[in-house]
Amino acid sequence: MHIVSIDKQTINEMPRVSFSGRIHIIEAISQVKSAVTALRTAPIAGFDTETRPSFHRGEHHNIALLQLSTESDAFLFRLNKTGVPAPLRQYLEDKNCIKVGLSTTDDFHQLSRICERLNPAGFIELQQLVKQYEIADMSLQKIYAILFQQKISKGQQLTNWEAPQLTDAQQQYAAIDAWACIRIYKYLQSGLFIPEQSPYYHELVEETN
Repeated sequence: MHIVSIDKQTINEMPRVSFSGRIHIIEAISQVKSAVTALRTAPIAGFDTETRPSFHRGEHHNIALLQLSTESDAFLFRLNKTGVPAPLRQYLEDKNCIKVGLSTTDDFHQLSRICERLNPAGFIELQQLVKQYEIADMSLQKIYAILFQQKISKGQQLTNWEAPQLTDAQQQYAAIDAWACIRIYKYLQSGLFIPEQSPYYHELVEETN
């Protein structure tokens, strides 16, 4: 049995990814409708969320940021300031608006804490899609590295997503995590990725006791 898989050391030697598009911070309810209108004009959007990390036992935080990105524009919805306004909820529940993300079940579970009876629709789960291409790795960083030989930095992951202002580094990180989902999806759908031709294609060696 063969799989496509990559190790951390190989990723660390790769050039870092950057997002060159426009980043829009949505932190007032009055900004939500126009942002969603822009998203609805795109054929597909990348999706992700960020939550303030918990460092103490029993500590819990709700989702602070929801990212939706087209190929050129990333919209960062600061849910800790706005909640989930009706236009955004309607977009997330619209089966005709295609969204692609990774580990979306976890995101939906967390979103349900702040948006009761949310019924997400129109979502494509990358962890399911990549299995069709013999990719064994399930993290966004590893999948992206396999396809594009670039590293998504995770340096901002454990920062405070409820801070009064998001830093430029946080904005880049958040935008990339959503935008990368589109790149992965479109590249796999293009037919250009052939597992057997990947430098990370190798035989799975099963461990024996």
